[in-house]
Amino acid sequence: MGVEITESPVSEDEFEEMKAFVRDYLTASVETEDEGGRMRWYPWHSAEYRFNHILNVVDLAEEIARKEGANVDVTRVAALFHDIAKLEAEQDRHAEVGANITKEYLTTHADYPPSFVEQVVESVRDHSYQGELTDLPLETQCLIEADILDKVGANGATLLLLRMGYESRTHMDASEMIERVIERGKDATERIRSDAAESAAHRRLKRVVWLKEWLEAEVADMEDDTDPFDVGDVDAAER
Repeated sequence: MGVEITESPVSEDEFEEMKAFVRDYLTASVETEDEGGRMRWYPWHSAEYRFNHILNVVDLAEEIARKEGANVDVTRVAALFHDIAKLEAEQDRHAEVGANITKEYLTTHADYPPSFVEQVVESVRDHSYQGELTDLPLETQCLIEADILDKVGANGATLLLLRMGYESRTHMDASEMIERVIERGKDATERIRSDAAESAAHRRLKRVVWLKEWLEAEVADMEDDTDPFDVGDVDAAER
C-alpha cells in the first residue's frame, strides 16, 4: 500500500510573505500605542519580542505536528498568526481578533482551500483555550503545546532574569527567579498531552534546574527563599 503524497497549499514564498505581514502588523500595533495598543515598558510587550516568540512557536509547533501526525501546514500557519493581535487587543480578545485578521489575510492573498482556511482560523481562535487539550483538533493542540513550551526552559529563564533588571534587583535574586520558572514550568506542562511535547518539556525543565544548581554552587551566600506560589503578575505579563 503506497503512501499518499499531498502538495502543500502554502508555498515557501507564500509563507515568507505571511511572516513579513505578521512582523509588519506587530510593528504597526506598537507605533499606534497612543491609539490603544498594548505596548508596555517590559520588553515582551515589544513587537520584536512578540515576533520572536511567534517564530519560536512556529518551529516548536511544526516539530510536534510532524511527530504526532497532525497537518503541518495548518499547524505552522496557525502558529504564525496566533499572536498577531497581541499588541493591539486586550488579552481576553486577542485570539478572536487574531482569528479575524487571519481569515481576512488567507481569503484575500491566495486561493487556499476553504477547509484549510477554516482549520487555521479555528486554531488561532482557540489557542487560548484553557480546558483539556484533547478536546481540540490535533493541530490546535500542537499549537497550544508549542506556546506553552516557549515559556518553559532557557527562554523563560532569560525573561525572568531580564525582569530583575527592570525591578532593580541584584544577581543575588537569580536563584529565586529561576525557581519561579521551574515551578511555573511544572504547572504549565501538566496540560501537555502529546509525547513529543512532553519530551521537549522535560528537556527544557532539566536545563533550568541545572542553571539554578550552577548559580547556587558558584555564587557565594545565594539562598533559595522562593515561595513557588508567589509569582505575582509574571504569568499575565508574559502570556
